[in-house]
Parts: sequence; structure tokens; C-alpha cells
Amino acid sequence: MSFDTPIDRRGTHCVKWDAMETLYGVSPEDGIAMWVADMEFQPPQCVQDAIKKMHDHGVYGYFGGEAPYRAAIQWWMENRHGWTLNPDHIFTTHGLVNGTAMCVDAFTSAGDGVVLFTPVYHAFSKIIKAAGRTVVECELVNNDGRYEMDFDAYDAQMTGKETMLVFCSPHNPSGRVWSTAELQAVAAFAKRHDLILVSDEIHHDLVFPDAKHTPMANIAGIEDRLVMMTATTKTFNIAGSHSGNVIIANDDLRARFASRMAALGLSPNSFGLFMATAAYSPEGAAWVDELVAYLDTNRKIFDDGINAIPGLKSMPMESTYLAWVDFSGTGMTREEFTSRTQDAAKIVANHGPTFGKGGDDFLRFNFAAPRAVIEDAVARMQAAFSDLQ
Repeated sequence: MSFDTPIDRRGTHCVKWDAMETLYGVSPEDGIAMWVADMEFQPPQCVQDAIKKMHDHGVYGYFGGEAPYRAAIQWWMENRHGWTLNPDHIFTTHGLVNGTAMCVDAFTSAGDGVVLFTPVYHAFSKIIKAAGRTVVECELVNNDGRYEMDFDAYDAQMTGKETMLVFCSPHNPSGRVWSTAELQAVAAFAKRHDLILVSDEIHHDLVFPDAKHTPMANIAGIEDRLVMMTATTKTFNIAGSHSGNVIIANDDLRARFASRMAALGLSPNSFGLFMATAAYSPEGAAWVDELVAYLDTNRKIFDDGINAIPGLKSMPMESTYLAWVDFSGTGMTREEFTSRTQDAAKIVANHGPTFGKGGDDFLRFNFAAPRAVIEDAVARMQAAFSDLQ
């Protein structure tokens, strides 16, 4: 399959395209959907073949015998990330939004504070608030277009009511890949304040050549409070399978999580398990390498085009397919630059404030689409802000 091949997703119950007019007032007939974080690409042939094999068999019963599935996860993490894990430590949840919710449910109580380094993936705060917990926003420092953490400030914010930190690594929406030293500082912060550390690493496979992702599980001295979250869904564009993995090495935390899973009657669907097993393979790995190279070129085209518009600055990305664009240099209100993007350029992007403190001047753009679409999007943005040039 060529990543340049256009695929029409309109009218297929695709939230990214079929909900954009209702939510943003942009018609899918002439607009470009760059908001929901899934890709405009088909997954690798090995995943397609796994689904076809299920179809050809024709019986969709309960899944049993998880050993090959767990072995595939173990193989992938060892070979792609240098992380050796015990397959018995793996739980499968209905995606990582559900995985995050399960962690909040299992390890915190009503009224507890849950720490986020914002701006950050918007689903975290929604889950925390819906569960009756308090979101504690520790704002990242934007140091000349690069997010950094200020632990002196964060230490001062802690009240003793916080019990969990949900950490995004690599970071969504900025694409930052945290250094080993930064990860060690996060681990030390969690220990100082006795926080369960939930590390959401769903974007860990989509890292560009100049950066290197380190799993939080490879940081020494954090195992007693660490919960790792990974998934095939973002990497292989199979988010509709709603499968993700919560991996817990600590015996006590694992028992507590297992108890809540059992109490809620949660078990994975067979489609997600078959797809994940097929994806975490040498064929899947080769496809990911091709994907990242393609996304890297898309990233450069998008960034170069956006940064050529005076007042706009796309934050330099080290991972993900999500560009975080700062409009503060235009002097425009959020309403004006958003209107120009949606009404003039007819592009739907995520609104920055949904990501928490520090997001007001930003929009997030998804560039995981055929190159011609990205080139069109850049041209539209340049036209919509042409008076600045």
C-alpha cells in the first residue's frame, strides 16, 4: 500500500470526517479533517490478513489462549524499545482512555488530586473530573518553542492530596520526546510526593530519526509505583479495535488493578487481540519504519509551510503526527485565528484550550494523511493568513 493513496472515509461512521460539520461547522465535502488523532492510512497487510482470516472462518466467538498475543507484545517491547517485560504483567483494556480510567478507579479515591503536566491530551482531564477527582495542572514551560518541566514550581503546588500523576511520553500535543534525565526527574517527583505514576506511551513507536524514546519502565527505582500503558492502536491506525495494554510490574499494584478489572467484568474483544498479535511482528515493524519516514517528510512540509506565515510557529516535533501550532505571534484573538482556520481555510484542528493550561494560543493539526492533503492544507493556511505575508 502507498501512503499517497487517498481513502475516502466520509459516510463510513468515521467520527473524524462525519462529525466535523456538526461540531465545527466545516463540511467534509470541501473541508480537511485534521483533528481526531487517527491516520488516513490502511494498516499493514499482516493486520488486514488477520481480519480476513477471521472473516473467512466466519465464527466470532470468545478469544482464548492469549500466550501468542502476550509473546508478541513482549517481543515488540524488547526489540523495538529495549524493554524486557514479564508477559504475566499485561492487562488488556478497551484502549488507553479506558486504561487511564481504570487506573484512576483502581488507585485513587473521590476527591484525590491527579497531576497533569499541561497542556496535555484532553481525555485525561475529562476522565479525572468524571470520576470525581481533582485535576491538578502543572503547566509546562514553553522555552522558545520547546516544552520543559519546572519541578520547583510543581513541588510548590502540591498539597498532599495528590495521589497520582498521569504522564504523557512522548508528549501529546507537542511531540516532545523526554530525555532520560527528564524521566528520572519525573520519577523523583512522583516518589517525593508519593504519587502512583501512570506513563501513557501510546506514541512511542512514532519517533523521528533524531530522537530516542526511553520507556519509563527502564528508569531505575520507580517500579514500586509505576503503571505502563502501551497500545498498537495509534501505531498501526487500528483505534477502532479499542485495545490497549496496562503493564504493571509491582505485585501489589497489579493485584489492585486485577481486582477492579474483575469487579467491572472487563475482558478484551477478539478483533483487537488478533490485530495486535499480527501487528507486533517483523512485517509490522517494517511497515512502521516506512510510516515514520513518510510522516517525517509530511512533518517537514507542514512545518516549513506554517512557519513561513508571519506570526505562526509550529513547535518542533520529535514524535507523533500531531503538529502544535502557536498563533500568539499574530496578535489575533483565539476566536479570530480559529475562524480563519475553520471558515477561511476550511480545516478542522483541535482547539488548544481543551488541552489545559498553556493551550490558549494553539491549535493541533494531524498530518498523518497523503502528502497531497498536507500540501493542500498548507496552501489553504497560507491563503487564510495571506494579509500577514
